[in-house]
Amino acid sequence: MTNDLANLDDGALVGMPPARRDAAFREIMRRHREPLYRLVRGLTGDPEEALDIVQEVFASAYRHLHRFDPARPLRPWLARIAINRSRDWHRRRRLRRFLGLGLDATEMVADDAPLADAALAARQRLDLAWRAIARLPAPLRETLLLRTVEGLSQAETAEILSITPKAVETRLYRARAQLAAMLGDEG
Repeated sequence: MTNDLANLDDGALVGMPPARRDAAFREIMRRHREPLYRLVRGLTGDPEEALDIVQEVFASAYRHLHRFDPARPLRPWLARIAINRSRDWHRRRRLRRFLGLGLDATEMVADDAPLADAALAARQRLDLAWRAIARLPAPLRETLLLRTVEGLSQAETAEILSITPKAVETRLYRARAQLAAMLGDEG
């Protein structure tokens, strides 16, 4: 049964009858969990929170699947939900800081697991890049992640963000310039 679902496109999976809807949605999750995780990881800068947010994205998508138009691509719809959930996470985090509730203690403790020098250096460069991406303003960060990390087209990115393709181009240019400046300052 899983093999026949793997051969269907997303629209056909969304349109499955109720008896096969759960299996169809498992296939949708299998297809889209990695790209969504990368997107959310980039938006939040927190790998643990990204896992939780992706679960929330799929739960929300499942609840609202009846609203989705199967004639349209599913990935931009899921990405829009992921961006909204990530924005909510940032708002909650800012509110906790404002109220003085602080952050989880694990966020303040450095990972001191011993690694080989080369692996450590690579990991540090990657962490530095993710932190820099997380510091970009949300509109620039979202555009950069959708275009560069997720490989969506300019038109798909514009549709997800509800902006023009020209605005995508401008935001991408600004995001890359700010990222280069931040990495130049820290690297």
